[in-house]
Amino acid sequence: MTFRTLEDDITIMLPEDFDLEANLGYLTREKNECMYEIEDGFITKAIAIEKARFLIQISVIANKQMVIRFLDAAQPVEEWHREKIVKYIREWFDLDRDITPFYKIAEADPLLKTPVEKFRGLRVIGIPDLFEALCWGVLGQQINIAFAYTLKKQLVEAFGECMEWKGKKYWIFPSYKQISQRTTSDFSNIKMTLRKSEYVIGIAKLMESGEISKDELMKMSFQDAEKKLIQIRGVGPWTAHYVLMRCLRFGSAFPIDDVGLMNAIKVLRNMDRKPTKNEIMALSASWKNWESYATFYLWRTLY
Repeated sequence: MTFRTLEDDITIMLPEDFDLEANLGYLTREKNECMYEIEDGFITKAIAIEKARFLIQISVIANKQMVIRFLDAAQPVEEWHREKIVKYIREWFDLDRDITPFYKIAEADPLLKTPVEKFRGLRVIGIPDLFEALCWGVLGQQINIAFAYTLKKQLVEAFGECMEWKGKKYWIFPSYKQISQRTTSDFSNIKMTLRKSEYVIGIAKLMESGEISKDELMKMSFQDAEKKLIQIRGVGPWTAHYVLMRCLRFGSAFPIDDVGLMNAIKVLRNMDRKPTKNEIMALSASWKNWESYATFYLWRTLY
């Protein structure tokens, strides 16, 4: 077993290459984050498992064990609820991946060596819910990261659910079922473009109809999954690779045209211009199957 229960708590055994501070550093990079709260090393988050709702607090002991504690009265009675919660957490922190091969590549790579030394133990923090990942990809298109977080907060608070504990609200991202019933006029108080609201509703309708699902995409090859995602209105190559990286967990996902990636390379190589696509392809030649981790670590150098 990769986890065990002790009374009401759940303990997950962590892989060797995991560092709490490295991961908390990423999770606390944006003050406007609305999907979890971090205080004194504890992560508090509301999680939806089908119709059930749970408020959990995550702590880590010596980078060896992750402890999940349930904070309110909604204790999971069914064993499958606990299993689903563990699955969510493992996906969120990418705990089932052995990243030792990535570190071997990075230590010999002039571009990756410094980021890996600085952030060793950081996992590619995921977005396990496909609808949330797609929405986040759409929201982040052609705007700065701070404004993207503002839009997400507005969307979540307009349509999502929340759990309250000790006077604080903990939000759950709205489901595709909730959004598929909406019209663009319902988005009037959210500062996103009309087109983005159309994209979000369209994605929700596709998922509601079963035309796209995480299970289906996970069974596909990387190329087929990429092709399927790009067929969705509002999803271009950047958004597709973002979802392939952070939700579907394809190691070879590589948003090569990402501005942040270009800026990180520019800074690390002390360039007076952004690198060209051909230059990035040449620099990434040794990253095969680890492009997602390389990109994530390069992004991390920017904030």
